[in-house]
Amino acid sequence: MELICPAGTPAAFRDAVDVGADAVYCGFRDETNARNFPGLNFSRDELAEAVSYARTHDVKTLVAINTFMAAGREALWQSAVDDAAALGADAVILADLGLLAYAAERHPDLRRHLSVQAGAANVEHIEFLVEAFGIKRAVLPRVLTMSEVAALTRQVRCETEVFVYGGLCVMEEGRCSLSSYATGKSPNMQGVCSPASHVRYRQDGREMVSELGDFTINRFPEGEAAGYPTICKGRFVVAGEDGYIFEDPVSLDALSHLGALKAAGVAALKIEGRQRGRSYVAQVVTEIRRQLDAVENAEPAASPLNDTLRLMSEGQRTTKGSYDKKWR
Repeated sequence: MELICPAGTPAAFRDAVDVGADAVYCGFRDETNARNFPGLNFSRDELAEAVSYARTHDVKTLVAINTFMAAGREALWQSAVDDAAALGADAVILADLGLLAYAAERHPDLRRHLSVQAGAANVEHIEFLVEAFGIKRAVLPRVLTMSEVAALTRQVRCETEVFVYGGLCVMEEGRCSLSSYATGKSPNMQGVCSPASHVRYRQDGREMVSELGDFTINRFPEGEAAGYPTICKGRFVVAGEDGYIFEDPVSLDALSHLGALKAAGVAALKIEGRQRGRSYVAQVVTEIRRQLDAVENAEPAASPLNDTLRLMSEGQRTTKGSYDKKWR
C-alpha cells in the first residue's frame, strides 16, 4: 500500500519525502484546493521544485484541485489542471465533474484521482466516474465501515485510497454549510472551513474563548488545550447542559486496521494535515511508515502510536471513527 502524505508548504513537502512518503499531495495557493489558508500551499515555481525533489527520491507528487468551480470563473480551475500537467505532477485529485471532463479531454495521459470531496461512497457512483472520466483511484469518504471499504474495493474498476490518520469531518467530506453560515466562506467553493480571517481568541477571566465570525464556539477552562474553532466541533449549551453537540474535537487513528485494509485490497493510505506544521508531518509520517512497513513485511505488529504523536492530534485524542462503527 502506498503512503500518501500531506504538505502545506515546500518545507513540509521535503520532510515528507525524506521520512518515507510514497507520494505527497499538495495544492496551489488559491481557492482551487480545499486547504486555502494564508501562508499555506504552493506557487507554480515552488511546485516545480517540489516535483523535481520528489522525483530524485522516487516519490510521486499529487496535486489537489479539489474544490468546485465557480460559474463564470472556470478558467482558474482549468489553468490549475493545465499547470499541474505542465509541471510534471503524477496525478491530479479532482472532485468537480466538469473539471474531471476537462482534464480527461485536455490531458488524457494525466492520471486522475477522485477527491474525497466528491463523496463517492457506492459502487455505482465510482463506476460511472471510471467509465465517464477514466479515474484511476477513488479516495473514499471517512463515513464507511471496514466491511463497506472492503466490499467497495472488490467491486470497482479502479484503486481505492482511504484516510488512516488526521482530522475528521462530521459530514460526508465537506457536505457542510456550517462554515458558510458563519463566515460566508465555503469549504467546497472557496476551499476554506473556518477561515483564519474570521477566527478570534480572547481571555475571559480564567477561560480562553474561541470565536468564529459572530459565534462563540468554545470556552476552555485554564489548563485545557484550546482547539481551532469550527462550528461542528464547538461546545454548546443545550437543555441546560454544555457539550460537543455535533462531534468531539478528536483525530482519526486507524493504524490498528492496517492489516485489514491490506487484506481488503486498498491501494493507498492517506494522512490528513496539509494545514499542519513540519513537525506534525515529519513525526506522523515517520511513525506510520514504521507501522506500515511492519504490515507489508508480515512482521509482528509495531507498538501503538506513541504519546508524543497523540499529543499532536486534534484535542489530543484519537478515534477509529467509522472503521469501528457499531450504530446503523
